[in-house]
Amino acid sequence: MQLTSMNDITTKHRHIFLSPHFDDVVYSCGGTLGVQVSCGLRPLVITIFGGIPSNTLTLSPFATRVHQEMGADSTKGPGNAIELRRKEDASALDYLEVDYLWLDYLDALYRGSPAYYTDRNQLIGGDVHPSDATIDRQLASDLLALQERLPDAAWYAPMGVGRHVDHQIVCSAADRLAQKGAKVYYYEDFPYILEKNALDTRKQELGIPFEPNLVEMSEMLPIRIAAAEMYASQITANFTGEEAIQQAMTSYTHNIRPVETVHLERYWTAAS
Repeated sequence: MQLTSMNDITTKHRHIFLSPHFDDVVYSCGGTLGVQVSCGLRPLVITIFGGIPSNTLTLSPFATRVHQEMGADSTKGPGNAIELRRKEDASALDYLEVDYLWLDYLDALYRGSPAYYTDRNQLIGGDVHPSDATIDRQLASDLLALQERLPDAAWYAPMGVGRHVDHQIVCSAADRLAQKGAKVYYYEDFPYILEKNALDTRKQELGIPFEPNLVEMSEMLPIRIAAAEMYASQITANFTGEEAIQQAMTSYTHNIRPVETVHLERYWTAAS
């Protein structure tokens, strides 16, 4: 079910997943969502950078290329791409039977005039633009206010593996939750986690000791894959096709602990 504001979030939402973009939680935590729903829980996915840009926004050449890769209609203005992605997200999350909320922060592609991030290396692997510090502070403030209302909630946030700037911002805001005593599980950002040494590099950068937490989700793997495939606009950008999604998710979740027929999702918590 789609929520319309933070005020719709209640104590029934004991597991809150923070998704920088529309696909991130399904890509990384889809099996866990399936396990929780099968146990009668109602997990909540909050997509942070879900805002629709103004149709008066002039896209950078880089953003224009990204829109073309998505298959967005260039005659309908910049907002068409996000409207397309919202439809995909609603389909995937309704399929998984979870609640979801879209916040109105703009994706990194649409921030700044001129644009803050004008190529892939700035967007993924680069540093967060200084002007985006205001988003970090506001998001952290919003999440802390929610945590005060729901002190027993478990939070799931991106570790920022691969260093996409939007993932870094959400990870930073979630760290403020952890510092206030909230239980925060950092998930491994898929598909960035597939890059060699990406996980170790990010853990070293964060500079705190982590402990792994494993969720056995073998029976839910087909559900995770099916939901991931509903983000049709992202298949070309992140994979070579649906078969590649299936292979990558199957292989990665198995190799976390390579025991026959066992598939896992792994989360990290700050060591006590």
